[in-house]
Amino acid sequence: MDEKRRFSRFLFATSARLYQGDSVWETKILDLCLNGALVETPTGFHPDQGPLSLVFCLPDSDIEITMEVGIILKGAVKLRFECLHIDLDSISHLKRMVELNLGDTELLHRELALFIDEHEQAHGV
Repeated sequence: MDEKRRFSRFLFATSARLYQGDSVWETKILDLCLNGALVETPTGFHPDQGPLSLVFCLPDSDIEITMEVGIILKGAVKLRFECLHIDLDSISHLKRMVELNLGDTELLHRELALFIDEHEQAHGV
């Protein structure tokens, strides 16, 4: 695992949408973790400064996960996002996906505690 990486990523290929104001871009998620995602850079992707919404459905389901994200790395082919905000329903579903993909409940609980701690610090809680 990369020394800087604090959250375990898992491969997850599904279509997704990025929203910012009136703009919508179709993309594909390549991998996920509790605190972000790696996606394909959409055609014509020229966002304003500021957060975007990443929205996708779980495969074979109508369950939609929405997270407010910020760009960490913008490349010609891939975008790396960090999660800035996620609602309770979405984080619950994402937590379950991480748990199933990691296969290590103890690691999941450590990462979930880190996720909560980082987001509380970011919001001054």
